[in-house]
This record gives sequence, C-alpha cells and structure tokens, in this order.
Amino acid sequence: MNEEQPLTVTDLVHGVRLTPTQRRIARCLIDQGVRAAHLTASEIAELAQVSQPSVTRFAMALGYDGFPALRRRLRDLTTGGTPAPAAENDLQLAVKGEVANLNRLADQLLDPAPITAAAQLLAVSRPLPVLGLRAAAAIASYFGYFAAKVHPDVRALTEGGSLLVDRLGQCRQAGATALLAVVLPRYPREALDALREARELGLRTVLITDSKLSPAAELAELVLPASVGSDLVFDLHTAPMVLTMVLLQAITDVDPAGTQTRLEEFETHATRRALFVN
Repeated sequence: MNEEQPLTVTDLVHGVRLTPTQRRIARCLIDQGVRAAHLTASEIAELAQVSQPSVTRFAMALGYDGFPALRRRLRDLTTGGTPAPAAENDLQLAVKGEVANLNRLADQLLDPAPITAAAQLLAVSRPLPVLGLRAAAAIASYFGYFAAKVHPDVRALTEGGSLLVDRLGQCRQAGATALLAVVLPRYPREALDALREARELGLRTVLITDSKLSPAAELAELVLPASVGSDLVFDLHTAPMVLTMVLLQAITDVDPAGTQTRLEEFETHATRRALFVN
C-alpha cells in the first residue's frame, strides 16, 4: 500500500491564477524548501526581489488572511522534519497541467458545431482580420502565417494604439465581414476596446479566450474557450494555440477545392524560389 505524499508549496499554488510577481514568490518558497516556513515576509520579499505588500497579496491569493496564516500552514506542512520529496516536481506538474488543458479541449471538440459555425463565418470574410495584442500577438501571428496560405487576404492586427482602430476600419471598408480575435489573460484594455469598435463597424467576432467568463466574451458573437496554464512564472498558451489551428483546419474544410488549389500554388512558388532546404 502506497503512503500518501505530504502536501507541498507546489500543491498549495497549483491551479491558482497568480500574477507574474506572485509566481516569483511561489518559486522562491519552493526553492527554499523547509526553510520557507521560518522566513518573515520581508525576508521572502528580499529573496524574491519583490515588495513586502506583494508577499501579503500572494498569501491572500492563496486564500489566507495574510502572510502569518500562510506561514503557519507552511509550518504545518513541515512538522516532523523534512517532508518526503513530491512524486512530481513543479515543472512536471506545469506540463501535465497543459496535457489536462488539451484533454479538456479535446472533450470540448466532441461537438464540432461551434468550430464549424466559426469557420463558416471567417472563411467568407475578405479580408480576414486577426486580432491579438500583447500575449496573444504571437498566436495571432502564428495563425495568420498559415491562414495566408489558404485564404487570399489575412491581416494580422498585433499592435495597439490609435492605428488599430484605423486598421479595423480599413478592413471593414475593404469588405471584411468577420474578425477573429484572441484575447488572453491579462486581458488588454485595448483589445476589449477593439472588440467594441469591431461591433460598431458591423464585424461579427469569433473569440478565442481562456473562458466563457472572460471579460471579452460578451463582446463576441461566437466564443471558443481554451484553458490557459498558470503554473509557471508566465502563462502557458498551449491549448489556445492548438485551438487556432483546429479552427484553421475547419476553415479549409469550408472550401476544400479552393484550399487545395491555393496550397498547390504555394508549393509551386516555394519550389521555384527554393524557399526551403527540403
């Protein structure tokens, strides 16, 4: 019979959405091991190179009244000596958390109707604007790169500022009927403003975000959720990235003949210019 492993700091923070600063504190506590239960808030702040109030807010984010309550809990965890090593370290847990996020996404795709509806909306938009600011910019660019191989006019909107509204307007004037938006935590205010502007322009928005409770959800016509990992210092966006490519696959399925023609044209072009080494 296997003995139950004692709880660790990793267990306390697992699944809790923390800010980057709070994740630095969590990492510091994990690195300190048993010693963490005997450090003051100021000592932890110094080790993690954050402010002392940040340590207090970290404790409250975990559900404690303040740092003293969290420290008592840490001492409880270490009563009786050094706890046995956790079966899995925090890096493994982060990766396995992403596996769980992908499994949830796979279960969600059991009903393909939302993806199909979104694909039909986006496939006919000429041009097709793709919005992604800050953390979501890389995903929007990634989608845009591949979508351009099968869609005649894809426009990635990855920079905010006053020009963003201009570019949305230009897309609408050029004939765009829909917008694909990727909005992830921490939700940029500019992204929400852009979604409002898109609605004013008459664009129908398909939104990829972390939850249907996202503040961006109410601004979109179709919401496709994909969980974001929060177990490392910065968020992991594996599931949203996969979801964009699933969506792109569905877009190609709207017009398979046209997709095949454009892919063949690209391959001919790539071969003529020797774009790739293999």
